[in-house]
Amino acid sequence: MTDELRASFRTGRRPVRFGESFRELGLLVFIVVVCGVVQLRNPNFLTLSNLRDLFANTAILSILAVGMMMVLLTRGIDLSIGATIALSGMVSALTVQAIPTIPPVVSVLEGMIVGLAVGAAIGMLVAKFDVLPIIATLGFMNVIRGLTYLISNGAWVSSYQMSAGFQRIASGSLFGVSNLIVIAVVIYIVFGYFINHTRTGRQIYAVGSNPEAADIAGLSRRRVVWLVYAAMGTLAGLAGVLWVSKFASAQGDTAVGYELDVIAATVLGGVSISGGSGRVSGLILGSVLFGVLDNALPLVNVSPFWQEAIQGTVILAAVVINVLVKRNGQRYALRKRVI
Repeated sequence: MTDELRASFRTGRRPVRFGESFRELGLLVFIVVVCGVVQLRNPNFLTLSNLRDLFANTAILSILAVGMMMVLLTRGIDLSIGATIALSGMVSALTVQAIPTIPPVVSVLEGMIVGLAVGAAIGMLVAKFDVLPIIATLGFMNVIRGLTYLISNGAWVSSYQMSAGFQRIASGSLFGVSNLIVIAVVIYIVFGYFINHTRTGRQIYAVGSNPEAADIAGLSRRRVVWLVYAAMGTLAGLAGVLWVSKFASAQGDTAVGYELDVIAATVLGGVSISGGSGRVSGLILGSVLFGVLDNALPLVNVSPFWQEAIQGTVILAAVVINVLVKRNGQRYALRKRVI
């Protein structure tokens, strides 16, 4: 375990690294520049209505990025979240179709329980049986997607089969702010406190930073790994209900490939795919940047083919910058020890 992580256990706070702060400042500047350029091309970009839509459309992505950050911090990955979204959304939609009077909060809890069950099963494979995360989640992705088709018999659940209360889960607002944004903000506040100010949150960083040292230090590595996958599944279950409520449609191929967008947004935010590094502030910026690109490129009439190429280029640049920042930080730490 590194000296920084030992210090975090003594002080109760995760250490702030200059490289991470510098990177986040650069990301913020880049977002401002992109917004300025797009605004010059299309004056409708920075209007209140478009910004409201932008943040509402990014909310589900940002919620999932929270779970993916915890998974990546432990050197894992989850490729099953798109399928989990489809399954939890379908289960909730079928329940609403059968019982139209069911309270919306029950539908949300139902989706989260489905997601928790999936995440807990994946976590068990990874933590207890040492199955590689990419293999475990890839296998579960196909199992869950097939289960979604089985329980729905390949049929869709459309808007006219859903109650108005269920649809208002995502389309409603609180004090003029979209429910999606409110839910995302609440999750980030809770997660920010958990990851930075609780013992378990610091253990997540410790496990990803050096699993062997974490074991030697007596940390319950397997429990932490199981926990992050269970949390990821729960958030995916919540996202499934929000997704179906937002688009008023539940189908077997919902959110196909969406896990790649979530991973991309998380990496854009500075979360290291090699584990142990990343901050909530960077995660927010990464999600916002992904949402800005997704919203802005169509507004300036960029071809859909170029949109994917541009997004891919930005993601690759973020990964390269991430590696360079981490390498420079390691060199600085080494020089500091030598001195």
